[in-house]
Amino acid sequence: MESKILNASELTELQQIVQEQSQFVDVLRNELAKSIIGQQYMLDRLLLALLTNGHILLEGVPGLAKTLAIKSLSEAVAVDFSRIQFTPDLLPADIVGTMIFFYHKGTFEVKKGPIFSNFLLADEINRAPAKVQSALLQAMQERIVTIGEHTYPLPEPFLVMATQNPLEQEGTYPLPEAQIDRFMLKVVISYPKYEEERMIMRLNTTGEFPKIQACVSSDEILRARNTVKSIYMDEKIEQYILDIVFATREPEKYNLSEIKSYISYGGSPRASISLAMASRAYAFLQHRAYVIPDDIKAVVKDVLRHRIGLTFEAEAEQISTELIIDKIIQRIDVP
Repeated sequence: MESKILNASELTELQQIVQEQSQFVDVLRNELAKSIIGQQYMLDRLLLALLTNGHILLEGVPGLAKTLAIKSLSEAVAVDFSRIQFTPDLLPADIVGTMIFFYHKGTFEVKKGPIFSNFLLADEINRAPAKVQSALLQAMQERIVTIGEHTYPLPEPFLVMATQNPLEQEGTYPLPEAQIDRFMLKVVISYPKYEEERMIMRLNTTGEFPKIQACVSSDEILRARNTVKSIYMDEKIEQYILDIVFATREPEKYNLSEIKSYISYGGSPRASISLAMASRAYAFLQHRAYVIPDDIKAVVKDVLRHRIGLTFEAEAEQISTELIIDKIIQRIDVP
């Protein structure tokens, strides 16, 4: 299957469509800025996941507005929001729901769990055991939930934002590599800047919290998803994406033998798919109808950092996945 090449008039027409359908992005950003100071990087990654029907794993210390971000986004899009605090005693039924027997009726009825919402916050996902994580990740992949003999579709749009606390590792259950691959993006967020924290402090000590108003409909989001799929990607850009991903698997073929001993496994085909989708969505956020190499560079760490396995040698030498990605980006020829 060959990629379609657009002529000048087709690209101009597509640009007009993207310009029209991406107008809500700036409105949404301005609305979210009422309650979230800074953290634009995190908010944009949430939008990337939303526009590509993906999910996002956030890693950061407590107090960085992770919960506030997705709650504010749900209010701005006017959709249902649920939050699950993952704990060691959590059961799969606490997430997806279960069958309850009503004695006076003599029948079982389905009690749906909190996963049946548009936006779901899985708070500290690594604090629950594997069977609970699996219940969530299966629903993320297949967009359906089976309870008893019945299967139910999840609402659209559906977005899971899971969080991990990098500080505390005791009593946690790290996500297996095959399961963490289900997350389209893994975003590492840091502390706010000095002046941003001054504004956060003032906002929280005065008690004057502005209310987020609904400014985008879920129908607009679903329409935008279809437009994102039509964002033009040249064959050279496709090749650039594949070269980056294949360099994580076979670094020696890309003159990167120095990092081969640091990589135990590279990105799966999901890495290529996610990098293509995320770069298209990033172009959409920039109101552009075509992908450029800078779009790929902007999202590559979020797509790949959880898809590259490190060897003991890398950990001993304190080599991170981010450093490996940087070396790959520096070596691969830019189209």
